[in-house]
Amino acid sequence: MSGTLTLALLLIAGPILGGLLEGLSRIISARLQGRIGPPILQPFYDAGKLFMKSDSQVSRLQVVYITSFLFFTIFACLIFFSGGDILLFFFCLTLANIFMVLAGYSSASPFSHIGAERELIQLLAYEPMFILAFVGMYILTGSFLIKDILAFPEPIAWKLPGCLLGMLPVICIKLQKSPFDLAASHHPHQELVKGITSDFSGRTLGLIEVAHWYKYSYLTAFIALFFGRLWWAGLIGVGLFYLAVVFIDNAFGRFTYRQTLKIVWSITLALGFGNIFLLYLIKILIPIMRTRHWW
Repeated sequence: MSGTLTLALLLIAGPILGGLLEGLSRIISARLQGRIGPPILQPFYDAGKLFMKSDSQVSRLQVVYITSFLFFTIFACLIFFSGGDILLFFFCLTLANIFMVLAGYSSASPFSHIGAERELIQLLAYEPMFILAFVGMYILTGSFLIKDILAFPEPIAWKLPGCLLGMLPVICIKLQKSPFDLAASHHPHQELVKGITSDFSGRTLGLIEVAHWYKYSYLTAFIALFFGRLWWAGLIGVGLFYLAVVFIDNAFGRFTYRQTLKIVWSITLALGFGNIFLLYLIKILIPIMRTRHWW
């Protein structure tokens, strides 16, 4: 019962942490631009206004798709925080994103359709980096269970630095930050404002914001996972990652989808695949060659 209660508290604390992180990122962005910025609780005020408004639905399936999107996002967090299978966690996130894409296609708006197509392109861009990170964790720990990865005697970041650094563009994409905010831009000067969410309003848009807060929480936990039980290093690592994301968001304009694929795949190949290849040589191939006296 205590474990269930702890998990329930974590699921409640997840969107609270996510909303605070989003509010903090707005303040840092404002400081970088020479502005005071909104209060840290502004995301909660915005979401509260959305939930008080009535929905204006352009399709009956919109609510079904968005509710499914939020449900599988929460279910993925449930798997992660309970120490479950990291592959199942990844599949739930992918399924949640597919429901988001379907919600975009359920509208007749061309902006929503373009946003849905770009959301699929983003999936194609960042998922290889996620998979390589999981493979590296398995090579090191021999398990895909998050509780086993967390119980590893040393931080896996020391042996998977490429996979850790390769997660930076992934976080930018997942949090819809420039230069990778292709599907749902938050900046009015860009050619596709809101994109996939352009036809959502009221409580439905509020549910999307809550799911966005959950993204902050599980991405924070995933980065902290690289540092294992070394909690202070995890706090520093997460802080540096989010500062880098905010800086990149303010320093670059939006990339095209071709540039996004090219840059993210190049980072994945150089950092992710290179790290996995070196780890495979050191941990598996070289010991086999030594036992067989190949040198």
